[in-house]
Amino acid sequence: MKITSRKLNISHLTANEEALVRSEMALEIKDKSDYAGALAVMRPIWKGVGEYPQVQELYPSTAAEVLLCAGILTGWAGSKEGTENAQEIAKNLISESITFYESMGDSRKVAAARAEIAYCYWREGAYNEARIMLTEALQKLSAGGPTTARALLKLATVEWSSGRYNAALELLTTHASVFEKVTNHTIKGNYHNELAIVLRNLGTADKKERYFKRALTEYGLADRHFKLARNVVFRADVKNNLGFLLFKTGRFKEAHGQLEQARRLTSSVRDRVGIAQIDDTRAQAFIAEKKFKEAEAVARNAVRILEKSGHQCLLADALVTQGIALVRLKRTEPAQFTFQKAIEVAHQVGALNKAGIAALTMIEELDELAPDALYAAYDRASEWLAKSQSQDLLLRLNAAARKVFASLREHRNDSGATMVADPIEAILNKPCDLQSEILKFEGSVIKRALAKANGSLTRAAALLSMSYQALAYILESRQKDLLNERTPIRRRSRRDTATASAEAEQS
Repeated sequence: MKITSRKLNISHLTANEEALVRSEMALEIKDKSDYAGALAVMRPIWKGVGEYPQVQELYPSTAAEVLLCAGILTGWAGSKEGTENAQEIAKNLISESITFYESMGDSRKVAAARAEIAYCYWREGAYNEARIMLTEALQKLSAGGPTTARALLKLATVEWSSGRYNAALELLTTHASVFEKVTNHTIKGNYHNELAIVLRNLGTADKKERYFKRALTEYGLADRHFKLARNVVFRADVKNNLGFLLFKTGRFKEAHGQLEQARRLTSSVRDRVGIAQIDDTRAQAFIAEKKFKEAEAVARNAVRILEKSGHQCLLADALVTQGIALVRLKRTEPAQFTFQKAIEVAHQVGALNKAGIAALTMIEELDELAPDALYAAYDRASEWLAKSQSQDLLLRLNAAARKVFASLREHRNDSGATMVADPIEAILNKPCDLQSEILKFEGSVIKRALAKANGSLTRAAALLSMSYQALAYILESRQKDLLNERTPIRRRSRRDTATASAEAEQS
C-alpha cells in the first residue's frame, strides 16, 4: 500500500532548492512509513539503498541535508527489508553529513545526525553505544522541538530494550512537556506508545495492575494520534502491543482480535518483518492458552521470515518463543537446539540482555539439561542480566540458581562424589579410549543434525554433507541409540516402487 503524498511543484526551483525540498518531503513521507513514496521523491538525486546520492554540484549545506536524508532512509528501510550491511551504509552516509555540518559550525544539526547514527547502533543490538551517543546528542539539543523529541524517543527505546524500564519511565515523564508542545501527530503517537510499552513491562515485572491500566490508556492515545497521522504501520504496531498486553491479562479473545487487526494492517503495506513480529506475539498468546501446536507453527513461520531479514534481536525473541512451544510439545532436543541458537544470535550482535533471557528461559523450560550445560547457562545468564532493573528477572534468576545447585548436588550424589571431594580431580587428564571417543563425538554431531532437521533423515544427511544411505547405515550399524531420534521410516508399496522405476526409465 502506497500512501499518497502531495504533488511536488519544483519547476521554478534551483538544483539546491529542489534537493532541499525533496529531502524534507521524503522524511515527512517516511514518518508515514511509506518507503516507496519516500524513495520516489528522492530518486532524481538518490537511487536508493546502496547507491551514493548525487551531491557533487550542491552547496555543502544542501549536500549535508541530502546525505542525512539518504542515511536515515537507508537505516530505516534496511531495517524493514533486512538489507545486508544497511546500518553500516547508513552510518557512513550520516557521518559524511556530520562532516559538512561541523565545517559550518552547526552543532545542533551535528547532534541530530549523531542521534540518527545511534539508532543504527540500536537496530544492530549495540545498546551501550547507542545510549552513549544519544545522551551526548541530547546535551546539545536542550531547546526542545521535534528534533529533541525524536532523540528522547530513541533513547527511551534503547533503555527499555536493555531492560532498564525505570530509567525509560523517568526519561519520558521528566520530558513530558517537550512532547506536549510538539504538533506532529506521529511524534505524539510514538510518545504514548513508548510510554505504554514501559508501563506494560513494569506491570509485568512488579505485578502492579495500575501499570496495566495506564498502559491501556496510553495505547488508546497512541492509536488516536497515528490515525490522525494516517500511519498504518504504526497503528499496527500499537495493536500488536495492545494484543500482547491483553493476553498477558488473560483476555485472549480480545487479544487475538487486536492481533488480527494488526496483521491485516501490516499485510496491507507488505511489511514481512512486521508480520513476523505479530506472529511472535500470536505464538506467545497460543502458549498461554496451552495451544502448543498452533504456537509452534506460528513461531516457526516468524523465525523463517526473520532469519532472512537480518533482524537478529527480533530473531532471538522468536526463537525463544519457538523453543518454549517445542518444550511444551515434549520435543526437548529441538527445543534445546533452538534456545542455544537464540543465545548465539543475540550474543553475536551484543544484545546480551536478550542472550541472557534466552539462557534463563532454557534453564526454566528444560528439565533434562546436562549439569555442565545447566551451570554454563546460569553463569552466562547471571552475568548478562546483572544490570537489569526488572524485579521479575531477578526472581527468575534466583529460582534458576536453586535449580542449578539442586541438579549439581544430585549429579554429585549419583556419581558417588561428595561435597568435600578434591576439586583438582575435575581438571586432571584421564586416560580414554580413542575409538569410543570418536563414536561418542560422531553420535553427538548426528544427534544435533537430526534435532535441527526435526528428525528428517534426508535433511539431516544434507546438513552433514553425506548421502541418505550413508547416514542410514551409520544409524543402523554403530549409532543404534539414535534410531528413535529420526522420523518413522515410510515403507513404500509395490505400486509406489513400480511407479518410481517407470519414471526413472522414462527419464
